[in-house]
Amino acid sequence: MTGLSPTRSALGRVLTLPGVYAPQSDSVLLACAVRREGVRPGMELLDVGTGSGALAVYAARMGARVTAVDIGRRAVLTTRLNALLAHQHVTVRRSDLAASLPGRSFDVVISNPPYVPAPGRLPPCGGAARAWDAGQDGRALVDRICDTAPGLLRSRGVLLMVHSRLCDPAQTLLRLFGAGLRATVSDRTYVPFGPVIRGRLAWLRQRGLLGPYENEEELVVIRAEKP
Repeated sequence: MTGLSPTRSALGRVLTLPGVYAPQSDSVLLACAVRREGVRPGMELLDVGTGSGALAVYAARMGARVTAVDIGRRAVLTTRLNALLAHQHVTVRRSDLAASLPGRSFDVVISNPPYVPAPGRLPPCGGAARAWDAGQDGRALVDRICDTAPGLLRSRGVLLMVHSRLCDPAQTLLRLFGAGLRATVSDRTYVPFGPVIRGRLAWLRQRGLLGPYENEEELVVIRAEKP
């Protein structure tokens, strides 16, 4: 795999229990960023909102000492099962973001949080949609991660977070700058609309988040470094 861009198959065999987010194009894009970052043995890496644990296991294969957190019980169980299946050691905790890790800091923090704008004012508290719905602007979790990241990163530590143009990457960059991090868009790709976006196209267009002729979603990875 060295020197090659990851594909979904590079994430290995991934088990997903019902209601747990399965690896998609955003997972692959984030995996590319993780590999480019040069994750290597001895590094400590935190995966926030790990879902299936696919990226946590991917980083563990690269030699990192990985901690993975998720608020969902099924996600925690799924991550433990996938680490076992891959014969990789991943420390997995049920946690609202990094609340269960007071005082811990990491070389790399990665996250594929819920980021799809949804008609509901607040994100759902359960069910499959919890993995993607993130309030009317899609930023309910993204903003919290931006605010939490500086305290989780060591000096020269890096945050890698993937999300959609629908939740405004420019706002993410500004929030990270305001938190004292150096931030940029490091990766970008376009993918056809999936079933979630297709199911709320009219609402997204009504809100001006999508144009009338757009048929692809732009995904970005935000890279932020702590001085």
